[in-house]
Amino acid sequence: MTPDRVCVGAIAGAFGVRGAVRLKSFCAEPAAIAGYGPLWTEDGTRSFTVSLEQAVAGGLAARLSGVETREAAEALRGVRLHADRAALPATGEDEYYHADLIGLVVQDTGGAPLGRVAAVLNHGAGDILEVRRPGAGALLLPFTRAVVPTVDLAAGRIVVDPPEAVD
Repeated sequence: MTPDRVCVGAIAGAFGVRGAVRLKSFCAEPAAIAGYGPLWTEDGTRSFTVSLEQAVAGGLAARLSGVETREAAEALRGVRLHADRAALPATGEDEYYHADLIGLVVQDTGGAPLGRVAAVLNHGAGDILEVRRPGAGALLLPFTRAVVPTVDLAAGRIVVDPPEAVD
């Protein structure tokens, strides 16, 4: 995916029999996803305008342009949707799009390299950085000011102060 686009949601499957999809929004305000269109597939080959119908368990029921049947909606299950970065609101101080963090070098407060950010996870209790360490597997760190005192996008690095139990 191009750095000019940010993942804002994913299609969880069909909703109903007339081509609607169950849409999982990754936006702070879930309904805002409809205003960032058109939304693009990860490979950039298809785009959709989105119109929301209702909130449903696990997301939003939505219509995507060009998707008219349940079969077409179901075929999109798992597709991640991306918005043009220019359509998204600017981030505030100490706010970051997950896409901007992935790939950054992670160092401890002494400057020793720990790895690179592979993913930003959130299972309901806050964001967690997944740091891939060469030859040592993954390190999971809470994305809090106490553990991550510095994010320097311009320098392409994150400084962390990991808890004592991390080696």
